Amino acid sequence: MSPRVIAANLIVSIKSFYRETTAVFFRIAFPVLLILVFGTIFMNQDNVRFDFFVQDLDQTDMSAELIRTLDLSENFTIIPVDPALDASQYAKDNKLNLVVVIPKGYKHSLIRRMTRNDLDDPVTVTYIYDPSSTAVDTKMQILNVVFAEINQTISDTPAFITSEKSSILDRDYRFIDFFVPGIIAMTVMTASLLGAVNVNAELRQKGVIKKLSTTPITHTDWILSNVLYQVLLSVISTASILLVSYTVFNVRLQLNLWLPIFVVLDVFAFVGIGMILTRVAKEAESAAAAANAIMFPMMFLSGTFFPVEMMPGFLQTFSRILPLYYVNEGLRASMIFTDNMLAMNYAVIVGIFAAIMFVLGLITTKWEEE
Repeated sequence: MSPRVIAANLIVSIKSFYRETTAVFFRIAFPVLLILVFGTIFMNQDNVRFDFFVQDLDQTDMSAELIRTLDLSENFTIIPVDPALDASQYAKDNKLNLVVVIPKGYKHSLIRRMTRNDLDDPVTVTYIYDPSSTAVDTKMQILNVVFAEINQTISDTPAFITSEKSSILDRDYRFIDFFVPGIIAMTVMTASLLGAVNVNAELRQKGVIKKLSTTPITHTDWILSNVLYQVLLSVISTASILLVSYTVFNVRLQLNLWLPIFVVLDVFAFVGIGMILTRVAKEAESAAAAANAIMFPMMFLSGTFFPVEMMPGFLQTFSRILPLYYVNEGLRASMIFTDNMLAMNYAVIVGIFAAIMFVLGLITTKWEEE
């Protein structure tokens, strides 16, 4: 072992690295961006505020006082729901994960309890909830604490305010059922983006792409063959994910035409981004660093692992301009909620983005300029 040789080789590697300014930027900026993003998300989780939708069917002064009591909680921002609406359908239409329904007769039951005429006449508040949200359990736990404090004020036993749950879905689902579509979307994105970056950047750096211009294969043929290759790999990975999910975890998802549509759109969108990156960052290392800087924040900010609702307001707004967010939501709309209209809306959004990115990728990938 020669320390001199090791030191010389280390110096060469360092010089090669800092000469490529794009690679230096993304290698240094990427971890900084991650800590800023996730520090912002999780820094104030103890003080996080949730939008809290309440439907008051009693419409009395006492039910209004209950809502004001809930509004004093540091965890909720109260948003009233028209009592004439069907709360379950309202939650579905507006993609809400929780609507709390105060029943009719609340005031009458409270008066009877306060006058000790009937200690066995509780009021049951209904939690109309979406089990696909990981934030909904936190909301219901906070509500249970608030209601427990109210019960202690009125009477320790028996509890005056009780609760019951009512899912907005026709069938009971577990979290794994909602997790699988997000994993499919993320896997296709990762493979397509990195696949396009690795192939294009490496071949460009080695001069292979330039040489391809002298062969019978056309520019379009070469790109489409690579896209079809990524589609094939995505189909295989999606099938593998579903096979394991069904056999090991016994998931119950609706498999329909929307699944291959979103997979193909996912591929075209991120292959297009990959082609653009390899044009902007011509070195393979810098292109891979740029891909990681795009991929990882998108992976965590698009609702794949935890709900967008847990993020600060400006990050929630940002997440809704990310293409992966709409792939996630589109797959869940089709595979869980079987909402074809909602799935179509998301497919249109992803399709427009994919078309723009892919066309830009075609335009920026020119053999004769290599």
